[in-house]
Amino acid sequence: MRDIELDVKKLIVESLKLEDITAEEIDSEEPLFGAGLGLDSIDALELGVAIRQRYGIKIETVSDEVKAHFATVRSLAHFIETQRRAI
Repeated sequence: MRDIELDVKKLIVESLKLEDITAEEIDSEEPLFGAGLGLDSIDALELGVAIRQRYGIKIETVSDEVKAHFATVRSLAHFIETQRRAI
């Protein structure tokens, strides 16, 4: 799982063009939104597109369940792994 977590961190930094942080500096349990990494709803949309392009995962609609998957790098990595197995 750690490989996918690092890959997700790199995807976040690259796709959102974060200049002040490296992938290695992101804690896997740090909240991605709000007081954590500080991402916003536009970032969430861009990240969703990047995930679809890189992993071929379709994210249908924004729901409480999807928001929970995007809470941390670890939860997002778990979601991606689960979806990839289902394909």
